[in-house]
Amino acid sequence: MSSVKSVSRREFSKRALAAALAPAMTGGSVRLGEGSAGNTRASGAAGRSDWPGYGAAMVLDFLASPGPFNTPIKFDQLSPENLRNAAASGITAVNLTVGGQNPEEVFRDIAKWERDLRAHRDVLTNIRSVADLRAAKAAKKFGLIYGFQDTVSIGDDLSRVALYHAFGLRIIQLTYNVRNLVGDGCLQPENGGLTAFGRELVAELNAKRIIVDTGHTGIRSTEDAIAASKGPIAISHSACRAIADRPRSKPDATLRKLAEKGGVVGIYLMPFLTMGPAPTSDDLIKHIEHAVNVAGEDHVGIGSDLSTTPHVVNAEYMKIHGDFVAGRQAKGIAAPGEDPKVPMFVTDLNSPRRMELIADKLLARKHTSARVEKIMGGNFLRLCGEVWGG
Repeated sequence: MSSVKSVSRREFSKRALAAALAPAMTGGSVRLGEGSAGNTRASGAAGRSDWPGYGAAMVLDFLASPGPFNTPIKFDQLSPENLRNAAASGITAVNLTVGGQNPEEVFRDIAKWERDLRAHRDVLTNIRSVADLRAAKAAKKFGLIYGFQDTVSIGDDLSRVALYHAFGLRIIQLTYNVRNLVGDGCLQPENGGLTAFGRELVAELNAKRIIVDTGHTGIRSTEDAIAASKGPIAISHSACRAIADRPRSKPDATLRKLAEKGGVVGIYLMPFLTMGPAPTSDDLIKHIEHAVNVAGEDHVGIGSDLSTTPHVVNAEYMKIHGDFVAGRQAKGIAAPGEDPKVPMFVTDLNSPRRMELIADKLLARKHTSARVEKIMGGNFLRLCGEVWGG
């Protein structure tokens, strides 16, 4: 970290602004969701339901992206298809992962998104407040909430929290699967709690009104964060361990503690919803309903962990996916259940309108419109208001 600390915050700010104003680069990389005319998407209706509540609801996916996501595919800017799918999704805003190993990488990533935000103001908008969320809903735009999925770029320097906040960071996940200076991730076998520095970081996040997230964080560290935080926290993308005993999923006791402090869990659309075959929307509904029964309807949402552009599954896609999983396994950050032969999505929700399809299934199971609106985003909206203010 010595090379990072040798550059002042002012110098980082200059670099970030310069990068944000640089011309957008065009790349020749393969983009997720863009295949030849003969390719087919996995099953999943792309049509819209007759429920008028979806159009009126604040729809928040607490871990997603309009671009390629959960894939090694690199991209320099959003494609026309990415933008069309984001606009068609009906989603008001997503928790968008930005980041890197150090501040310079973080700013480079933010700059890429700032270029897309400026180039596509008709579709995209930046979210830094609840007022921004409401404005995005009114304008029917797709909002981007910058979030970290790890704290490695903070290092041991808490002053960086204010720096990142100034550049739009509003959600920070404490650990990503393994151990860092803050605490243990969900794949760390020791399952240690937060470190002393981790508790200091939680206090600093509270002070700067940044949402504490423990999606990939270990159970003890998650419960320590719930107890240490002055306000509610998010488990942005996870599931219920009582349904499928996967490391990223949280046990009932943890979900209850989360709810007692006002927090919200987002259920993901990952293969880890089951212990066997690729999951379907029925498996997702089981997790949502279990979380509602355990934590209450005010504490459950969606954090899909997906792109809004559907996956086009062909030989090239499966080759890229297989290499991606193998690389994660080699680094020791792949979760049990990641399979090079099983794509990372729920097969019958492979649609830009996946949130609406989830709402339809919940309504069909006699959940009330009021409850469904909470799960679609109302609960995360309330959490944002309590933490961010306004």
